Amino acid sequence: MITFPDPRQTITALLAALAALSFAAFADDVQEASKLLKSGQPQQALERVNKVLAAKPKDPQARFLKGLIFAEQGNSKDATDVFLALTKDYPDLPEPYNNLAVIYASQGLYDKARSSLEQSIRTHPSYATAYENLGDVYAKLASQAYDKALQIDSTNPGAKNKLALVRELVGGTGTAPTSAASKAVAVADAAAPKEPAKPPVAVAAAEPVKPAAEKPAAEKPAAEKPAAASTGNADLIETVKAWAKAWSSKDVDGYLAFYSKDFKTPGGEARAGWEKARRQRIAAPKSISVSVDAAKASVGADGQSASVTFRQGYRSDVIKSTSTTKTLVMAKIDGRWLIQQERVGN
Repeated sequence: MITFPDPRQTITALLAALAALSFAAFADDVQEASKLLKSGQPQQALERVNKVLAAKPKDPQARFLKGLIFAEQGNSKDATDVFLALTKDYPDLPEPYNNLAVIYASQGLYDKARSSLEQSIRTHPSYATAYENLGDVYAKLASQAYDKALQIDSTNPGAKNKLALVRELVGGTGTAPTSAASKAVAVADAAAPKEPAKPPVAVAAAEPVKPAAEKPAAEKPAAEKPAAASTGNADLIETVKAWAKAWSSKDVDGYLAFYSKDFKTPGGEARAGWEKARRQRIAAPKSISVSVDAAKASVGADGQSASVTFRQGYRSDVIKSTSTTKTLVMAKIDGRWLIQQERVGN
């Protein structure tokens, strides 16, 4: 006897399949829009994003990218509106707060920029980009304070010296720091875009020029042991790729095992607090993909210390961002290379 399927079940299955296809199509549109923005075609990118938002008006990734496009076009008002709305609908995402701060700083609203960055850090205590941008904002506020002190007492030598140091740090003497432009967050990896305009403390736009950025010294491998140094470099790069794989697999315990006991946490926070934040950050997205490209390793003369610099790509199902440069300062402990410090940026 032939049994015909329940038409209600057939329709339900069909709708589910169509929904899956639609989601994939929207994801492709967002990715294409991101590529258009990075290739200097913001208007075409905006058209793609609006297509997604017409069907999914609450999509955080598409909305975030729309804010970036407005920022790239110099439309600060609409960009601000987009990021503010995201902070209300998705208060646990740090990137919109960070990008708001960049816009506020470009307008000379440093107190608002500071408040926004502090909120970004509260949502994500190990967010290095927000800490760096906050440092730039504090430097600008200090510059304004010293300048005011000199307006009151122009003979104050202490204020003169401090003002000169701060101006050297932030770059220039105008109302906005020129060489201390910090980072912005974008859609394409998981951290932030760095292409749009270059405001004083830039997010969603420019590759910041870090004030007094410390770079790990590139130590030359011992000349008499070239083969050993080459092997050490390969081991280091493989370790970094394994670290990225654990992160991508959402294997939090495996990921944290790559960090040494004396790991220098961002902002000097307690190790327990940092680990808790990392666990939450990795567990939140449904999927994560971390890539390691153009890795260059440098092993110290002692063979026990090293650094690896590479382009880190990050992608998740929630917020995507462009790639960023990262340096891992590492040490060989009990025969294993472990991470002692992370540095973001060039």
